[in-house]
Amino acid sequence: MSRSLIGRTDSSKNGSEDSDLLSRRWIIADLERLGIQCPASFSLTVSTSKAKVVVHENTDAVLSCQFKTEKETNPRIEWKKKGKDITFVYFDGKFSGSFAGRAKIEGATVTLHAVTQKDSGLYRCEVSAPADHTNLGEINVTLNVLVPPHTPSCEVPSSVLSGAGVELHCKDKLSVPPPTYIWYKDNKALSTTHTTDTSFSMDTDKGTLKFKSVSKADSGQYRCEASNSVGAPKSCVAHHMKVMEYQLSMTTLIAGAVGLFLLIVMCCLGVCLCHRRGCCNKKEQKGRSTNSYNPPPPPTRNPKNYKHTQSFMI
Repeated sequence: MSRSLIGRTDSSKNGSEDSDLLSRRWIIADLERLGIQCPASFSLTVSTSKAKVVVHENTDAVLSCQFKTEKETNPRIEWKKKGKDITFVYFDGKFSGSFAGRAKIEGATVTLHAVTQKDSGLYRCEVSAPADHTNLGEINVTLNVLVPPHTPSCEVPSSVLSGAGVELHCKDKLSVPPPTYIWYKDNKALSTTHTTDTSFSMDTDKGTLKFKSVSKADSGQYRCEASNSVGAPKSCVAHHMKVMEYQLSMTTLIAGAVGLFLLIVMCCLGVCLCHRRGCCNKKEQKGRSTNSYNPPPPPTRNPKNYKHTQSFMI
């Protein structure tokens, strides 16, 4: 029975590794002569040196995959990415899809260049060795690409009435991990802790700044800053919020009263003129003529129902 060497993924081999392979070869051959089946430790095995890979955006990511075969000298290697659908990364000796031209493979270990957030996900390395007792092995590697903060979008009202409730919004949807937010007023960081002395409350995870009742003192330039552990914080452009006081002055009250009085006087004059010109009387007479009383016609007697009650003698 032929003797086969155990395949390895590493291209470089030193003397000690060759000696180890030769020893395994003789052990397998001796077991085969005795009719003893080779133990599982000599069949196909697939492993990884790092099951979870975390890298920054636009850097290289190494997805480790090592294998050992029993007899197969030319195993088939495939890499797949799992998501809503399973897509091939490496198949039939070449990279496919968005990985073509920006990835390389050494043995079964894949290196992705200039990774982005879209590359994050679960990858699977599959090794097929038809000549081995165990002819299929696989391992999973999770890739997480970290993204520094991007400039957040800020929603700040330009004007608001005093006493009204106001909510300011700030959001950065691209950062990984999700950022925390801090609001600034006139380039001074606002307190993240709500107390009885503050007129607002801040949610550093959602990026909201809430005012239950704004006052003139809350007017100013507002901006939001997003930050995480990956890169430098980013801030949106400051927006001015103006709180307007709604006051009723004495002049406004007097003008309103005079206007109401003049309206009443004009209505009264209109009614008087209508009576003098007889407009109202004509309307009343017209109403009477159209609604005059007509007495009902006298009842008619039916001769059939007439009964003779008295006789007259001549």
